[in-house]
Amino acid sequence: MPQRRMSSRAVKVGLLGTLSMSLTACGGGSHTADCVESRGLPGGGYRVVSDSNCSDSSSSSYRWYYGGNSSGGVVTGGSTLKPKKGSIKTKSGTTLRGGFGWSGGGGS
Repeated sequence: MPQRRMSSRAVKVGLLGTLSMSLTACGGGSHTADCVESRGLPGGGYRVVSDSNCSDSSSSSYRWYYGGNSSGGVVTGGSTLKPKKGSIKTKSGTTLRGGFGWSGGGGS
């Protein structure tokens, strides 16, 4: 059976979809951040605390946690590494600038 060839339009659409997904995965959109206790929980994830805890640059007990799913005061599935691109907002609506995930990394 001869191999089916795709038209150039189908190839372009396929490549565009792949490129779009790649850019989204690289952090080009908006992100949410939760202030969490630095020490992770035994079962995985981090305990979510008030955003004001991460505003104190003298404390190493708290850090920003980017992305993830928050449920019952625990967040999982994200990262403590700050996304390189895109806007970052806390759950309380503050826009974060600078920082690398540790406390003191934010400001409004």
